[in-house]
Amino acid sequence: MTVHLQRAVKGAAAAEVRWLENISRRVVWVDVDETVRRGALSAEASGVIAHAADTAREKGLPLVMTIGSSGADIVEGVAALHGWGLAAKAIAKCSGYVPILTVVTGPAVSGPALLIGLSDIVIMTSDAYAFVTGPTMVAEFTGVVISNDELGGSDIHAKQSGVAHLVVADRQTALTEVEHVLSFLPDNVNEISVAATTSDSVDRLTPEAGALIPETATGAYDVKAVIRSIADDGYLLELRERWAANIVTGLITIGSQSIGVVANQPMNLAGTLDIPASQKAARFVAFCDAFNIPILTLVDTPGFYPGKDLEWRGMIRHGAQLVFAYGRATVPRVCMILRKSYGGAYIVMDSKEMGNDICLAWPTAELAVMGAGQAAAILQRRATPEEREEFERDYVKRLLNPYVAAERGYVDSVIDPAESRREIAAAFAMLSDKREKLQPRKHDNTPL
Repeated sequence: MTVHLQRAVKGAAAAEVRWLENISRRVVWVDVDETVRRGALSAEASGVIAHAADTAREKGLPLVMTIGSSGADIVEGVAALHGWGLAAKAIAKCSGYVPILTVVTGPAVSGPALLIGLSDIVIMTSDAYAFVTGPTMVAEFTGVVISNDELGGSDIHAKQSGVAHLVVADRQTALTEVEHVLSFLPDNVNEISVAATTSDSVDRLTPEAGALIPETATGAYDVKAVIRSIADDGYLLELRERWAANIVTGLITIGSQSIGVVANQPMNLAGTLDIPASQKAARFVAFCDAFNIPILTLVDTPGFYPGKDLEWRGMIRHGAQLVFAYGRATVPRVCMILRKSYGGAYIVMDSKEMGNDICLAWPTAELAVMGAGQAAAILQRRATPEEREEFERDYVKRLLNPYVAAERGYVDSVIDPAESRREIAAAFAMLSDKREKLQPRKHDNTPL
């Protein structure tokens, strides 16, 4: 799989420039080996990581790290902490310039756990675990006795924290997944991903996509089936599949071009947006925008999930993260409204107002401030059941269709679902030479 071109070894850390034969790519590769003093990071070992990150940035090559570490070397004391800080700073400098992929193969405790949080893509083996503060300290401070897996196992990070993008069986499978993910990505911010090869025609019709939409407005369906019908060879590389399952993020190709997909999932929480979904989608949009990957957004959401708990936990701040990510994205963006697109969620899910380049809609699309039932509950509170029923019928007829929005320029085209792949491919082909620059500034102030 690899040819060793350059190597530096210091204790538990080793760095090299590798040639990945399966995808014909060079990367800067760092190994933190847990079999050497449990992967304890000395100042010198952290220096290897920092040097590797600097090399990746200077050479414009992806940075890949495999980590199995018990944390900073206790024996060295503050010197080890100093070294870890330098490594963290060097990795942070790579952010948005080269892809950062991390494979967690064992423990990742304290400082090394935070390095994972700096990564663009995190792949964990099933027996790996990661946490900032371990079970011993948790028990001492809180009195709660908890195991490594319960506190920070791969299952927890796949479902609860969202740290893990992919969970695989073992190290070898993880390394294969690294190559797989990299096949969708460019080497750095100044390049575009190398086109994949496929025999799947962009003119292939997708009648199965429209057939998925239930007859009732409240019926559920799997949006992943819509994505696969549009993608080359029906393939979707889903990222963070188990976290915030009410929204789907992943990579596909259309006409051999890498595309990032964000889609509401009606099968979970009716496709509403809550805090984890907003965070998940915002981070993915920013990732795609950083590495010149066009974005396809599939919309079917009745709005933001209501509740005082969400509001108290900062729904405003976290919802703004998704607004911010789309609002600053400069890559080609195509939005397709499948069914519901109500209220603030309509704006947030890459509407024309947020700057999408092309907005398509199926005939089943419903664009409005809210649904007919919700509108009747507010505007017809004192009406009889018969009057409310008549109001809802009129509301649906006048407002819940895509043609009103199309007449006003908010939707560019209402299309047959069977032509979705063809229309999306044509839109991205038209946008292939899009170039947009942000106003010069030191940096933006992301609503974290």
